[in-house]
Amino acid sequence: MTVTHHVRVHRSDENLAREEQLAWKIAEVAADPVEVEQPVVDMIINRIIDNASVAAASLTRAPIDAARAQAFSHPVSTGGVGANLFGAALDRRTSPEWAAWANGVAVRELDYHDTFLAAEYSHPGDNIPPILAVAQHTGKDGRALVRGIATGYEIQMDLVRAICLHKHKIDHVAHLGPSAAAGIGTLLGLDVETIYQAVGQGLHTTTATRQSRKGEISTWKAHAPAFAGKMAVEAVDRAMRGQTSPAPIYEGEDGVIAWMLDGKDAAYEVPLPAAGEPKRAILDSYTKEHSAEYQAQAWIDLARKLGTENPALRDPANIASIVLHTSHHTHYVIGSGANDPQKYDPTASRETLDHSIPYIFAVALQDGGWHHVDSYAPARAARPDTVELWHKITTAEDAEWTRRYHSEDPDVKAFGGRVEFQLTDGTTVVDEIAVADAHPLGARPFARENYIAKFRLLAEPVLEPAEIERFLALVQRLPELTAAEVGELSIVAKAGLLEGADAPKGLF
Repeated sequence: MTVTHHVRVHRSDENLAREEQLAWKIAEVAADPVEVEQPVVDMIINRIIDNASVAAASLTRAPIDAARAQAFSHPVSTGGVGANLFGAALDRRTSPEWAAWANGVAVRELDYHDTFLAAEYSHPGDNIPPILAVAQHTGKDGRALVRGIATGYEIQMDLVRAICLHKHKIDHVAHLGPSAAAGIGTLLGLDVETIYQAVGQGLHTTTATRQSRKGEISTWKAHAPAFAGKMAVEAVDRAMRGQTSPAPIYEGEDGVIAWMLDGKDAAYEVPLPAAGEPKRAILDSYTKEHSAEYQAQAWIDLARKLGTENPALRDPANIASIVLHTSHHTHYVIGSGANDPQKYDPTASRETLDHSIPYIFAVALQDGGWHHVDSYAPARAARPDTVELWHKITTAEDAEWTRRYHSEDPDVKAFGGRVEFQLTDGTTVVDEIAVADAHPLGARPFARENYIAKFRLLAEPVLEPAEIERFLALVQRLPELTAAEVGELSIVAKAGLLEGADAPKGLF
Protein backbone atom coordinates (compact mmCIF):
# COMPACT_ATOMS: atom_id res chain seq x y z
CA MET A 1 0.00 0.00 0.00
CA THR A 2 1.17 3.50 -0.84
CA VAL A 3 0.53 6.46 1.45
CA THR A 4 0.22 9.87 -0.21
CA HIS A 5 1.70 12.70 1.84
CA HIS A 6 0.41 16.25 1.42
CA VAL A 7 3.45 18.53 1.37
CA ARG A 8 3.12 22.32 1.53
CA VAL A 9 5.07 25.34 2.70
CA HIS A 10 4.71 26.24 6.39
CA ARG A 11 5.47 29.54 8.07
CA SER A 12 8.11 29.34 10.77
CA ASP A 13 5.55 30.20 13.44
CA GLU A 14 3.51 27.13 12.47
CA ASN A 15 6.28 24.96 14.00
CA LEU A 16 5.80 21.99 11.70
CA ALA A 17 6.67 18.91 13.74
CA ARG A 18 9.57 16.97 12.33
CA GLU A 19 7.41 13.84 12.24
CA GLU A 20 5.20 15.67 9.71
CA GLN A 21 8.08 16.76 7.48
CA LEU A 22 8.72 15.00 4.17
CA ALA A 23 12.38 14.38 5.05
CA TRP A 24 11.28 12.53 8.20
CA LYS A 25 8.75 10.44 6.29
CA ILE A 26 11.48 9.55 3.78
CA ALA A 27 13.71 8.54 6.68
CA GLU A 28 10.96 6.33 8.11
CA VAL A 29 10.71 4.50 4.79
CA ALA A 30 14.49 4.08 4.70
CA ALA A 31 14.60 2.71 8.25
CA ASP A 32 11.76 0.23 7.68
CA PRO A 33 13.30 -3.27 7.95
CA VAL A 34 10.99 -4.75 5.29
CA GLU A 35 12.62 -7.40 3.08
CA VAL A 36 13.16 -6.96 -0.65
CA GLU A 37 10.99 -9.05 -2.96
CA GLN A 38 12.59 -11.38 -5.50
CA PRO A 39 11.53 -9.48 -8.66
CA VAL A 40 13.13 -6.36 -7.18
CA VAL A 41 16.30 -8.28 -6.33
CA ASP A 42 16.46 -9.55 -9.89
CA MET A 43 16.06 -6.04 -11.31
CA ILE A 44 18.72 -4.64 -8.97
CA ILE A 45 21.12 -7.26 -10.36
CA ASN A 46 20.16 -6.19 -13.88
CA ARG A 47 20.86 -2.55 -13.11
CA ILE A 48 24.24 -3.24 -11.49
CA ILE A 49 25.14 -5.08 -14.71
CA ASP A 50 23.80 -2.13 -16.71
CA ASN A 51 25.87 0.37 -14.73
CA ALA A 52 29.00 -1.73 -15.20
CA SER A 53 28.28 -1.90 -18.95
CA VAL A 54 28.17 1.82 -19.49
CA ALA A 55 31.06 2.42 -17.11
CA ALA A 56 33.19 -0.01 -19.11
CA ALA A 57 32.35 1.80 -22.33
CA SER A 58 33.50 5.11 -20.86
CA LEU A 59 36.65 3.99 -19.00
CA THR A 60 39.09 5.88 -21.23
CA ARG A 61 37.03 9.01 -21.83
CA ALA A 62 38.46 12.28 -20.54
CA PRO A 63 35.90 13.04 -17.78
CA ILE A 64 36.43 9.57 -16.32
CA ASP A 65 40.21 9.93 -16.49
CA ALA A 66 39.94 13.21 -14.60
CA ALA A 67 37.49 11.90 -11.97
CA ARG A 68 39.56 8.76 -11.42
CA ALA A 69 42.73 10.85 -11.02
CA GLN A 70 40.96 13.04 -8.47
CA ALA A 71 39.75 10.01 -6.53
CA PHE A 72 43.14 8.31 -6.43
CA SER A 73 44.67 11.55 -5.16
CA HIS A 74 42.92 10.77 -1.88
CA PRO A 75 43.88 7.91 0.46
CA VAL A 76 41.41 5.51 1.99
CA SER A 77 39.73 7.30 4.87
CA THR A 78 39.61 6.00 8.40
CA GLY A 79 36.66 3.93 9.55
CA GLY A 80 36.74 1.37 6.76
CA VAL A 81 38.72 -0.31 4.00
CA GLY A 82 37.83 2.00 1.12
CA ALA A 83 36.00 1.35 -2.14
CA ASN A 84 36.85 0.24 -5.67
CA LEU A 85 36.98 2.36 -8.80
CA PHE A 86 35.74 1.01 -12.10
CA GLY A 87 38.69 -0.21 -14.15
CA ALA A 88 41.26 -0.23 -11.36
CA ALA A 89 42.72 -3.26 -9.60
CA LEU A 90 40.47 -4.58 -6.85
CA ASP A 91 43.10 -4.00 -4.19
CA ARG A 92 43.55 -0.35 -5.13
CA ARG A 93 40.98 1.63 -3.20
CA THR A 94 40.06 5.15 -2.25
CA SER A 95 37.76 6.91 0.20
CA PRO A 96 34.06 6.07 -0.39
CA GLU A 97 32.92 9.58 -1.25
CA TRP A 98 35.60 9.79 -3.95
CA ALA A 99 34.71 6.33 -5.24
CA ALA A 100 31.09 7.49 -5.45
CA TRP A 101 32.33 10.50 -7.42
CA ALA A 102 34.55 8.68 -9.93
CA ASN A 103 32.20 5.75 -10.44
CA GLY A 104 29.22 8.07 -10.72
CA VAL A 105 30.91 9.94 -13.57
CA ALA A 106 31.74 6.65 -15.32
CA VAL A 107 28.15 5.45 -15.07
CA ARG A 108 26.66 8.71 -16.31
CA GLU A 109 29.16 9.81 -18.97
CA LEU A 110 27.47 8.13 -21.94
CA ASP A 111 23.87 8.73 -20.76
CA TYR A 112 23.24 5.05 -21.40
CA HIS A 113 21.75 3.54 -18.24
CA ASP A 114 18.29 3.44 -16.69
CA THR A 115 15.64 6.12 -16.58
CA PHE A 116 12.35 7.05 -14.95
CA LEU A 117 10.20 9.92 -16.22
CA ALA A 118 7.14 11.36 -14.48
CA ALA A 119 6.61 14.88 -13.08
CA GLU A 120 10.41 15.10 -13.16
CA TYR A 121 12.96 12.94 -14.94
CA SER A 122 15.74 10.85 -13.48
CA HIS A 123 18.37 8.16 -13.91
CA PRO A 124 17.80 6.19 -10.70
CA GLY A 125 20.79 3.93 -11.38
CA ASP A 126 22.81 6.95 -10.18
CA ASN A 127 21.98 5.75 -6.65
CA ILE A 128 24.11 2.63 -7.07
CA PRO A 129 27.66 4.11 -7.06
CA PRO A 130 27.41 5.93 -3.69
CA ILE A 131 25.54 3.08 -1.97
CA LEU A 132 27.94 0.46 -3.31
CA ALA A 133 30.98 2.56 -2.33
CA VAL A 134 29.78 2.83 1.26
CA ALA A 135 28.96 -0.89 1.32
CA GLN A 136 32.50 -1.74 0.25
CA HIS A 137 34.09 0.71 2.67
CA THR A 138 32.08 -0.48 5.67
CA GLY A 139 32.08 -4.20 4.88
CA LYS A 140 28.39 -4.75 4.20
CA ASP A 141 27.15 -7.94 2.57
CA GLY A 142 25.03 -8.45 -0.52
CA ARG A 143 21.74 -8.53 1.34
CA ALA A 144 22.41 -5.14 2.93
CA LEU A 145 23.47 -3.73 -0.43
CA VAL A 146 20.25 -4.92 -2.05
CA ARG A 147 18.18 -3.26 0.68
CA GLY A 148 20.08 0.02 0.30
CA ILE A 149 19.69 0.13 -3.47
CA ALA A 150 15.97 -0.68 -3.23
CA THR A 151 15.55 2.35 -0.98
CA GLY A 152 17.57 4.63 -3.23
CA TYR A 153 15.38 3.78 -6.21
CA GLU A 154 12.17 4.03 -4.20
CA ILE A 155 12.83 7.47 -2.77
CA GLN A 156 14.14 9.10 -5.93
CA MET A 157 11.34 7.71 -8.07
CA ASP A 158 8.63 8.67 -5.56
CA LEU A 159 9.96 12.24 -5.52
CA VAL A 160 10.10 12.21 -9.32
CA ARG A 161 6.45 11.12 -9.47
CA ALA A 162 5.35 14.15 -7.48
CA ILE A 163 7.73 17.10 -7.64
CA CYS A 164 8.76 18.78 -10.89
CA LEU A 165 12.16 20.45 -10.78
CA HIS A 166 12.91 21.28 -14.41
CA LYS A 167 9.91 23.62 -14.66
CA HIS A 168 11.84 25.87 -12.29
CA LYS A 169 15.18 25.19 -14.01
CA ILE A 170 16.47 23.12 -11.10
CA ASP A 171 18.59 20.14 -12.11
CA HIS A 172 17.01 16.76 -11.52
CA VAL A 173 19.80 15.53 -9.23
CA ALA A 174 18.10 17.48 -6.43
CA HIS A 175 16.00 14.32 -5.99
CA LEU A 176 19.13 12.14 -6.05
CA GLY A 177 20.91 13.70 -3.06
CA PRO A 178 18.09 12.77 -0.65
CA SER A 179 17.51 9.33 -2.21
CA ALA A 180 21.17 8.28 -2.10
CA ALA A 181 21.42 9.50 1.52
CA ALA A 182 18.31 7.47 2.38
CA GLY A 183 19.71 4.41 0.58
CA ILE A 184 22.96 4.63 2.49
CA GLY A 185 20.93 4.94 5.69
CA THR A 186 19.13 1.69 4.88
CA LEU A 187 22.41 -0.02 3.97
CA LEU A 188 23.95 0.90 7.32
CA GLY A 189 20.82 0.26 9.38
CA LEU A 190 20.75 3.82 10.72
CA ASP A 191 17.93 5.17 12.86
CA VAL A 192 15.24 7.53 11.59
CA GLU A 193 16.72 10.61 13.25
CA THR A 194 20.12 10.13 11.62
CA ILE A 195 18.67 9.41 8.19
CA TYR A 196 16.39 12.45 8.52
CA GLN A 197 19.38 14.72 9.06
CA ALA A 198 21.26 13.12 6.15
CA VAL A 199 18.29 13.49 3.79
CA GLY A 200 17.97 17.18 4.64
CA GLN A 201 21.66 17.78 4.04
CA GLY A 202 21.55 15.69 0.88
CA LEU A 203 18.88 17.96 -0.58
CA HIS A 204 20.36 21.20 0.71
CA THR A 205 23.73 20.58 -0.96
CA THR A 206 22.51 19.28 -4.34
CA THR A 207 20.06 21.93 -5.57
CA ALA A 208 21.52 23.64 -8.63
CA THR A 209 20.27 25.17 -11.86
CA ARG A 210 19.83 23.00 -14.95
CA GLN A 211 22.13 25.13 -17.10
CA SER A 212 24.26 21.97 -17.18
CA ARG A 213 21.67 20.59 -19.62
CA LYS A 214 21.08 23.75 -21.64
CA GLY A 215 22.88 25.35 -24.56
CA GLU A 216 26.40 24.07 -25.17
CA ILE A 217 26.32 21.15 -22.75
CA SER A 218 29.57 20.64 -20.84
CA THR A 219 31.25 17.66 -19.25
CA TRP A 220 29.55 18.63 -15.98
CA LYS A 221 26.43 16.83 -17.20
CA ALA A 222 28.08 13.54 -16.22
CA HIS A 223 29.58 14.97 -13.05
CA ALA A 224 26.34 16.41 -11.62
CA PRO A 225 24.86 13.10 -10.38
CA ALA A 226 28.29 11.97 -9.20
CA PHE A 227 28.51 15.16 -7.14
CA ALA A 228 25.08 14.43 -5.66
CA GLY A 229 26.23 10.93 -4.72
CA LYS A 230 29.41 12.29 -3.15
CA MET A 231 27.39 14.83 -1.17
CA ALA A 232 25.07 12.06 0.02
CA VAL A 233 28.01 10.08 1.42
CA GLU A 234 29.32 13.16 3.21
CA ALA A 235 25.84 14.05 4.50
CA VAL A 236 25.48 10.61 6.08
CA ASP A 237 28.91 10.96 7.68
CA ARG A 238 27.95 14.32 9.19
CA ALA A 239 24.61 13.02 10.42
CA MET A 240 26.27 9.98 12.03
CA ARG A 241 28.51 12.42 13.92
CA GLY A 242 25.44 14.12 15.39
CA GLN A 243 25.37 17.14 13.11
CA THR A 244 22.03 18.60 12.08
CA SER A 245 20.65 19.96 8.82
CA PRO A 246 18.36 22.82 7.70
CA ALA A 247 14.73 22.05 8.53
CA PRO A 248 12.07 21.89 7.36
CA ILE A 249 14.17 21.54 4.22
CA TYR A 250 11.20 21.06 1.87
CA GLU A 251 8.39 22.87 3.72
CA GLY A 252 10.17 25.77 5.42
CA GLU A 253 9.23 29.34 4.50
CA ASP A 254 12.78 29.78 3.22
CA GLY A 255 13.01 26.18 2.05
CA VAL A 256 13.33 24.50 -1.33
CA ILE A 257 9.64 24.52 -2.27
CA ALA A 258 9.06 28.16 -1.29
CA TRP A 259 12.02 29.64 -3.16
CA MET A 260 13.20 27.13 -5.76
CA LEU A 261 10.03 25.33 -6.81
CA ASP A 262 6.32 26.26 -6.91
CA GLY A 263 6.42 28.90 -4.19
CA LYS A 264 4.85 29.61 -0.83
CA ASP A 265 1.35 28.55 -1.93
CA ALA A 266 2.50 25.27 -3.46
CA ALA A 267 1.41 21.79 -2.44
CA TYR A 268 2.51 18.36 -3.62
CA GLU A 269 1.13 14.88 -3.13
CA VAL A 270 4.14 12.61 -2.56
CA PRO A 271 3.57 8.84 -2.60
CA LEU A 272 5.70 6.68 -0.29
CA PRO A 273 5.38 3.03 0.76
CA ALA A 274 3.39 2.45 3.94
CA ALA A 275 5.15 0.89 6.94
CA GLY A 276 5.92 -2.73 6.17
CA GLU A 277 5.30 -2.27 2.44
CA PRO A 278 8.07 -3.60 0.15
CA LYS A 279 9.95 -1.11 -1.99
CA ARG A 280 9.02 -1.90 -5.61
CA ALA A 281 9.71 1.35 -7.47
CA ILE A 282 12.64 -0.01 -9.47
CA LEU A 283 10.20 -2.22 -11.39
CA ASP A 284 8.64 0.92 -12.92
CA SER A 285 11.97 2.15 -14.33
CA TYR A 286 13.45 1.19 -17.70
CA THR A 287 16.88 1.05 -19.24
CA LYS A 288 18.27 2.23 -22.56
CA GLU A 289 19.15 0.16 -25.58
CA HIS A 290 20.76 3.23 -27.16
CA SER A 291 23.28 5.73 -25.79
CA ALA A 292 21.07 8.81 -25.95
CA GLU A 293 18.60 10.83 -23.89
CA TYR A 294 15.68 8.58 -22.92
CA GLN A 295 13.10 10.60 -24.86
CA ALA A 296 15.16 9.74 -27.96
CA GLN A 297 14.98 5.96 -27.46
CA ALA A 298 11.65 5.37 -29.18
CA TRP A 299 12.50 7.85 -31.93
CA ILE A 300 15.70 5.95 -32.72
CA ASP A 301 13.71 2.74 -33.02
CA LEU A 302 11.15 4.40 -35.31
CA ALA A 303 13.84 6.07 -37.42
CA ARG A 304 15.80 2.89 -38.00
CA LYS A 305 12.59 1.08 -38.94
CA LEU A 306 11.54 3.76 -41.43
CA GLY A 307 14.97 4.15 -43.00
CA THR A 308 15.31 0.41 -43.43
CA GLU A 309 11.84 0.02 -44.94
CA ASN A 310 12.13 3.08 -47.19
CA PRO A 311 15.76 4.05 -47.97
CA ALA A 312 14.56 7.03 -50.04
CA LEU A 313 13.76 8.78 -46.73
CA ARG A 314 17.48 8.94 -46.00
CA ASP A 315 18.21 11.30 -48.88
CA PRO A 316 17.62 14.98 -48.03
CA ALA A 317 16.93 15.67 -51.72
CA ASN A 318 13.67 13.76 -51.26
CA ILE A 319 12.63 15.57 -48.08
CA ALA A 320 10.87 18.91 -47.79
CA SER A 321 10.40 18.71 -44.01
CA ILE A 322 10.16 16.29 -41.12
CA VAL A 323 8.09 17.17 -38.05
CA LEU A 324 8.17 15.10 -34.87
CA HIS A 325 4.88 15.62 -33.02
CA THR A 326 5.66 14.78 -29.43
CA SER A 327 5.32 15.67 -25.75
CA HIS A 328 5.94 19.03 -24.16
CA HIS A 329 9.03 17.69 -22.44
CA THR A 330 10.62 16.21 -25.54
CA HIS A 331 9.84 19.33 -27.61
CA TYR A 332 11.25 21.80 -25.10
CA VAL A 333 14.19 19.81 -23.68
CA ILE A 334 15.70 17.98 -26.65
CA GLY A 335 13.67 19.39 -29.54
CA SER A 336 13.48 22.60 -31.51
CA GLY A 337 11.30 24.10 -28.76
CA ALA A 338 14.42 24.50 -26.63
CA ASN A 339 15.49 27.29 -29.00
CA ASP A 340 19.09 26.17 -28.66
CA PRO A 341 20.97 26.81 -31.93
CA GLN A 342 23.58 24.33 -30.71
CA LYS A 343 21.09 21.51 -31.31
CA TYR A 344 21.63 22.10 -35.03
CA ASP A 345 25.38 22.74 -34.89
CA PRO A 346 27.60 20.08 -36.53
CA THR A 347 30.50 21.14 -34.28
CA ALA A 348 28.51 20.77 -31.05
CA SER A 349 29.78 18.60 -28.22
CA ARG A 350 28.74 14.99 -27.79
CA GLU A 351 26.75 16.02 -24.73
CA THR A 352 24.83 18.58 -26.82
CA LEU A 353 24.15 16.17 -29.68
CA ASP A 354 22.86 13.65 -27.13
CA HIS A 355 20.19 16.26 -26.30
CA SER A 356 19.25 17.03 -29.93
CA ILE A 357 16.41 14.87 -31.21
CA PRO A 358 16.65 16.40 -34.71
CA TYR A 359 20.26 15.18 -34.94
CA ILE A 360 19.55 11.80 -33.42
CA PHE A 361 16.55 11.12 -35.67
CA ALA A 362 18.54 12.10 -38.78
CA VAL A 363 21.47 9.81 -38.00
CA ALA A 364 19.32 6.85 -36.92
CA LEU A 365 17.21 7.27 -40.07
CA GLN A 366 20.27 7.25 -42.35
CA ASP A 367 22.29 4.59 -40.53
CA GLY A 368 19.50 2.21 -39.59
CA GLY A 369 20.75 2.06 -36.00
CA TRP A 370 22.67 3.84 -33.27
CA HIS A 371 26.19 3.41 -31.91
CA HIS A 372 27.41 4.84 -28.63
CA VAL A 373 30.64 6.16 -30.21
CA ASP A 374 30.30 6.28 -34.00
CA SER A 375 26.95 8.08 -34.01
CA TYR A 376 28.48 11.05 -32.17
CA ALA A 377 31.80 11.22 -34.02
CA PRO A 378 32.61 14.73 -35.32
CA ALA A 379 32.98 13.39 -38.85
CA ARG A 380 29.56 11.75 -38.62
CA ALA A 381 27.92 14.93 -37.35
CA ALA A 382 29.54 17.00 -40.10
CA ARG A 383 28.55 14.77 -43.04
CA PRO A 384 26.92 17.18 -45.52
CA ASP A 385 23.89 15.06 -46.40
CA THR A 386 23.23 14.49 -42.68
CA VAL A 387 23.47 18.20 -41.90
CA GLU A 388 21.05 18.97 -44.72
CA LEU A 389 18.56 16.36 -43.51
CA TRP A 390 19.03 17.31 -39.85
CA HIS A 391 18.18 20.95 -40.56
CA LYS A 392 14.85 19.92 -42.09
CA ILE A 393 13.71 18.28 -38.83
CA THR A 394 11.71 20.15 -36.21
CA THR A 395 9.54 19.16 -33.27
CA ALA A 396 6.06 20.28 -32.27
CA GLU A 397 4.23 19.79 -29.01
CA ASP A 398 1.15 17.59 -29.31
CA ALA A 399 -1.35 17.72 -26.45
CA GLU A 400 -2.20 14.03 -26.71
CA TRP A 401 1.42 12.93 -26.54
CA THR A 402 1.95 15.29 -23.60
CA ARG A 403 -1.04 13.72 -21.86
CA ARG A 404 0.34 10.24 -22.45
CA TYR A 405 3.80 11.29 -21.29
CA HIS A 406 2.36 12.35 -17.91
CA SER A 407 -0.11 9.48 -17.54
CA GLU A 408 0.22 7.28 -14.47
CA ASP A 409 -1.34 4.37 -16.35
CA PRO A 410 1.55 2.21 -17.60
CA ASP A 411 -0.56 1.05 -20.55
CA VAL A 412 -1.07 4.66 -21.63
CA LYS A 413 2.23 6.32 -20.70
CA ALA A 414 4.35 7.01 -23.77
CA PHE A 415 7.64 8.69 -24.67
CA GLY A 416 7.43 8.78 -28.45
CA GLY A 417 5.16 10.52 -30.89
CA ARG A 418 4.11 10.83 -34.51
CA VAL A 419 6.44 11.70 -37.38
CA GLU A 420 5.26 13.38 -40.56
CA PHE A 421 7.53 13.48 -43.62
CA GLN A 422 6.65 15.99 -46.31
CA LEU A 423 8.38 14.75 -49.45
CA THR A 424 9.49 16.94 -52.32
CA ASP A 425 7.13 15.10 -54.67
CA GLY A 426 4.18 16.27 -52.60
CA THR A 427 3.47 12.98 -50.84
CA THR A 428 3.67 12.31 -47.11
CA VAL A 429 4.88 9.51 -44.89
CA VAL A 430 3.37 9.26 -41.41
CA ASP A 431 4.17 6.81 -38.61
CA GLU A 432 4.25 6.75 -34.83
CA ILE A 433 5.71 4.94 -31.84
CA ALA A 434 4.68 5.05 -28.19
CA VAL A 435 7.53 3.39 -26.33
CA ALA A 436 11.02 2.18 -27.14
CA ASP A 437 11.49 -1.40 -28.29
CA ALA A 438 13.41 -2.16 -25.06
CA HIS A 439 10.67 -0.75 -22.79
CA PRO A 440 8.66 -3.32 -20.77
CA LEU A 441 5.74 -2.65 -23.15
CA GLY A 442 7.92 -2.37 -26.24
CA ALA A 443 8.56 -4.69 -29.17
CA ARG A 444 11.58 -6.36 -27.51
CA PRO A 445 11.53 -5.74 -23.72
CA PHE A 446 14.92 -5.97 -21.98
CA ALA A 447 15.43 -9.08 -19.86
CA ARG A 448 18.49 -10.48 -18.04
CA GLU A 449 19.99 -11.85 -21.26
CA ASN A 450 19.76 -8.38 -22.85
CA TYR A 451 21.54 -6.76 -19.93
CA ILE A 452 24.25 -9.40 -20.15
CA ALA A 453 24.54 -8.94 -23.92
CA LYS A 454 24.85 -5.17 -23.46
CA PHE A 455 27.60 -5.74 -20.89
CA ARG A 456 29.52 -8.12 -23.13
CA LEU A 457 29.27 -5.72 -26.09
CA LEU A 458 30.52 -2.69 -24.16
CA ALA A 459 33.04 -4.50 -21.95
CA GLU A 460 34.75 -6.64 -24.59
CA PRO A 461 37.09 -3.87 -25.84
CA VAL A 462 38.32 -2.99 -22.35
CA LEU A 463 38.03 -6.12 -20.15
CA GLU A 464 39.66 -9.52 -20.51
CA PRO A 465 37.24 -12.40 -21.21
CA ALA A 466 37.95 -13.94 -17.82
CA GLU A 467 37.14 -10.64 -16.10
CA ILE A 468 33.82 -10.39 -17.93
CA GLU A 469 32.88 -13.88 -16.72
CA ARG A 470 34.11 -13.21 -13.16
CA PHE A 471 31.95 -10.11 -12.82
CA LEU A 472 28.84 -11.71 -14.33
CA ALA A 473 29.12 -14.78 -12.10
CA LEU A 474 29.60 -12.62 -9.01
CA VAL A 475 26.82 -10.07 -9.57
CA GLN A 476 24.19 -12.72 -10.29
CA ARG A 477 24.69 -14.09 -6.75
CA LEU A 478 24.18 -10.62 -5.27
CA PRO A 479 21.89 -11.34 -2.28
CA GLU A 480 24.18 -14.09 -0.97
CA LEU A 481 27.49 -12.24 -1.41
CA THR A 482 29.73 -11.94 1.63
CA ALA A 483 31.23 -8.59 2.56
CA ALA A 484 34.50 -9.69 0.95
CA GLU A 485 32.68 -10.52 -2.28
CA VAL A 486 30.86 -7.17 -2.29
CA GLY A 487 34.36 -5.71 -2.12
CA GLU A 488 35.06 -7.35 -5.49
CA LEU A 489 31.91 -6.05 -7.15
CA SER A 490 33.71 -3.96 -9.73
CA ILE A 491 35.38 -4.38 -13.12
CA VAL A 492 39.12 -4.47 -13.80
CA ALA A 493 40.42 -3.11 -17.10
CA LYS A 494 42.83 -4.93 -19.40
CA ALA A 495 46.47 -4.58 -18.38
CA GLY A 496 47.93 -1.26 -19.50
CA LEU A 497 44.62 0.28 -20.60
CA LEU A 498 44.33 2.87 -17.84
CA GLU A 499 48.06 3.37 -17.45
CA GLY A 500 48.09 4.87 -20.92
CA ALA A 501 45.24 7.25 -20.17
CA ASP A 502 45.93 10.93 -19.67
CA ALA A 503 45.67 11.74 -15.98
CA PRO A 504 45.29 15.53 -15.88
CA LYS A 505 46.92 17.37 -13.00
CA GLY A 506 44.94 19.46 -10.56
CA LEU A 507 45.18 20.65 -6.98
CA PHE A 508 45.29 17.23 -5.34
